[in-house]
Amino acid sequence: MSVDDAVSHIQRLTADIMAYISEMGADPALLQLALQYDSGDMRYLSLSEMAQFGVTTDSPSAPRVAEKPVVPQEPSTTPPLSNPVEASGRFTIPQARSGLVRHPKGQAALKSRPDNKSGTVATAKNGAPVHILASVDRWFEVNLGGTKGFLHETQVSVQEYDRGAFEERHVQIRSFDKYEDAEAYMRASPLPLAAYLVSNGWFAITLRETYSVKTAAEMMKVLKARGAVPEDAFVTYGNTYVRKVCCD
Repeated sequence: MSVDDAVSHIQRLTADIMAYISEMGADPALLQLALQYDSGDMRYLSLSEMAQFGVTTDSPSAPRVAEKPVVPQEPSTTPPLSNPVEASGRFTIPQARSGLVRHPKGQAALKSRPDNKSGTVATAKNGAPVHILASVDRWFEVNLGGTKGFLHETQVSVQEYDRGAFEERHVQIRSFDKYEDAEAYMRASPLPLAAYLVSNGWFAITLRETYSVKTAAEMMKVLKARGAVPEDAFVTYGNTYVRKVCCD
């Protein structure tokens, strides 16, 4: 077998394994954990890890009981996945005041105007702190070390938002302008999902966990091939995600 054929075979096998894990209702992050160990090593999952990754569905400490006969029941009156109450401030978007530059290319161009076609006044590297002066049509007017300019909101990890790990990626599947529609989509999906309030007031539906850029890209590719997610699903830092609103 040639090197190219071997690589192609491994990629197909990995994709099949990830798809199988998803179909069985387990967390695809299980494969990411497995790949951290050499072929000569063995790693046993603890009971809590089995539950965490969806390998088992029983509580580790819960005693097993005999199965009971199936009895017809009334229609479910289970409450929704969560109880979004506007008055609680859960859907309130805080004012962005400060943040860190975060761009897939490692740096972002500080523009003279809120327009990609405008001139570049400086280059901001990832991790550079910025003071946010104003928000203009999805652009932030910022002060970067004494230099003022504009960065698109997708290029800034805002301090006032509930930010995730700096290098981790989300796999965004859908977005809805109403929470009720987002929750209904999550109920109908067999995938482990989460919902985030976005800075524009919409709700982003993502895979529940975050991943390295390589793992996220492979996972999205597999799920698209299986028809499990829409073709316009994409990998993102989630810079515009304000907070997770569903579901732990």
